[in-house]
Amino acid sequence: MILVSFLLFMTLFAGVGLSSILVKKDTTDDYLVAGRGMHPALAALSAVSTWNSGYMFIGFIGYVFLTGYSAIWIAIVSTVGQIIAWVWLYKFIQEEGHNRGVRSLTSLVSKVKGAPEAKLAAYLSVLLLSVYAAAQLTAGGLALNVMLDLPVLSGILIGFVLVVAYCYAGGIRASIWTDAIQSCVMIVGSTLLCIVALEEVGGFAGLHNSLSIIDPTITSFVPTDRKLGISLWIFAFFLGGLGVAGQPQVVSRVMTLGGEKERKEAALWFFVWQTPFIAIMFIIGLTCRAIFLDSTFDPELGLPTIAMEVLSPFWVGLILASIFAATMSTADSQVLACTAAITDDIKPEWSQDHKTTKKVTLFVAAFATLISICGLYIPGGDSVFSLVVLAVYGLGAIFIPLLLIRMCGYEPDTRHSITMMVAALSGVLIWRILGLNEYIFESVPGIGSAFIAHFMMCYFRDDSDSSYFGRYEIPKPMLNQGFVVVVILFFISEIGYSVVSSNSENQELEFGEDWWWDVKFEEIYDADTLVATGVNDGDTVTYSRDIYPETLHFGSVGIIVSCDDGNGNPLDVPDEFSVQITPPNGLNSTSFDGICDSNPMSSEILIIPGYDGDSKFYLANQTTESQIHDMWIAEADFGHGDWIVDVTLNTQGPVLIENGQAEIEITSEIWTFELNTTLQKTCNEFLSECGE
Repeated sequence: MILVSFLLFMTLFAGVGLSSILVKKDTTDDYLVAGRGMHPALAALSAVSTWNSGYMFIGFIGYVFLTGYSAIWIAIVSTVGQIIAWVWLYKFIQEEGHNRGVRSLTSLVSKVKGAPEAKLAAYLSVLLLSVYAAAQLTAGGLALNVMLDLPVLSGILIGFVLVVAYCYAGGIRASIWTDAIQSCVMIVGSTLLCIVALEEVGGFAGLHNSLSIIDPTITSFVPTDRKLGISLWIFAFFLGGLGVAGQPQVVSRVMTLGGEKERKEAALWFFVWQTPFIAIMFIIGLTCRAIFLDSTFDPELGLPTIAMEVLSPFWVGLILASIFAATMSTADSQVLACTAAITDDIKPEWSQDHKTTKKVTLFVAAFATLISICGLYIPGGDSVFSLVVLAVYGLGAIFIPLLLIRMCGYEPDTRHSITMMVAALSGVLIWRILGLNEYIFESVPGIGSAFIAHFMMCYFRDDSDSSYFGRYEIPKPMLNQGFVVVVILFFISEIGYSVVSSNSENQELEFGEDWWWDVKFEEIYDADTLVATGVNDGDTVTYSRDIYPETLHFGSVGIIVSCDDGNGNPLDVPDEFSVQITPPNGLNSTSFDGICDSNPMSSEILIIPGYDGDSKFYLANQTTESQIHDMWIAEADFGHGDWIVDVTLNTQGPVLIENGQAEIEITSEIWTFELNTTLQKTCNEFLSECGE
């Protein structure tokens, strides 16, 4: 049913996109910018889908899964940056594009198409957009792998075929139409998924309680692990949102609009559609964390996996088709943006050659597919979130500083522009190589490096205009005052964050009678049964089971015994049996009696390394999670070895069955809870729950 539903909706999406062949014109303008006559609503819905797509469905879900409530910053602050981009930067881009007749973002970094700086921007754009497109193909492959058990490689190759088909059928118009219908279907499917997933965890209250138990830091809006502070961490999201104006595949949607009125209308559609969509994905990411506790679970597979868990097959197919269609239409948008950069700036002589333009599209699609496939065999190369962040912030760092200063009226020459772009890309790459992107995303060092290069050339280079902001002259006292205000705000936020973070860390290290112990459970169940027949009155059946260290770290062993006549019928009451259980390694023996009426009787022994039987842990004198973990492993053989169970048949009279013999069934059940990371309970609460 999943496959049928998937094919049904994929046929719908593909049919809508391919139908654009009926209205297309065989010109490069129609192929790359849809003749600049696209309806604002269609352009906006397409921009939402293109900007989010695989990043939102796969990468953002994984980020929310790992960071919890604090991931809300990337949603809110990034949206603020996007609003400024739509209101301010897109106006400049749209006017420049119309006035000069350009079809690619790379052409806007210089006064003329094909200038050396435009060529460099085009090369960098093609490289980073290919990585971005590769991330979309990987996202689609991962979705197919989870939901249809199709190899990721096969999913990538299917995506390549669809990307080329979209491009060849109707160019950017096919992509926009597909995005629009896919956005409508996905908002319905994701809303349903969100509602059902919330019900699964007990609503918002149940979700919050579950996350608090897993790890209290997840439910904090202030992250506790930002070693480079919080100010730049948040500012990186703002620059990332502003960087939407540096994404050629999104800017191409703006270039399809007719004028100022259409752009404003498209902006309204964009945020009305994107805002609830982000909220829904945020909630789904949190519910994934509450539901999936397996330590080997891949956070980026949260959306397709939870859909499989809580939705009927029909809706699972819809979700899968929406994810796959979104990633493919986004990938083809990026491929077309690369095509525009190559034909407009790298090879301007191809700009009006429609056949050659399509050949370029095929080459770029193949290049992106190759990157996606290679990423499967490189550690971390298949992380959709990581690939998207690198591409988005890399493109933003290259284009945003140049667009901003040109919008202000500053006209940098070739050397000035190239220096800024090289500085931006270097900042992004060095930051990632050093591993600092774990604490602050690359948008800060990338855009920061570009502006530092700009200011230094304005100050030291004779051929660069010394007016930093073109026609806008900012008095020096105002600049100094602004700098002081920024520094003060920076220190206030960092001091406040340091206090909050320190209090949070100290709380985790407080031990005592109500000491909070950090663990996370992965539950494993294992059972073994012995059936003894021909048991006479007074006979003892001995059952022995060796529990190995690798089998049980913490958990319980339950012994279940039943007795009948060998055919499932009870013996004559009050016939009974007695059970003696002898565990290994210092655990106390226990015993119980049962009646031979075929109803099982049971006893359970709780196994806790470091537990002294008085509601205290020997582990309580440790002060860090790693020390706790080490102590746990050191005592991991607690309860391991031969468990001896003796069952003796005791009758109060003759056994009223043939030959005076009975059948005794003994089952040992082992419930294992392996230590992983964080579940916080006081000792007494912890023991009480485990006992239950």
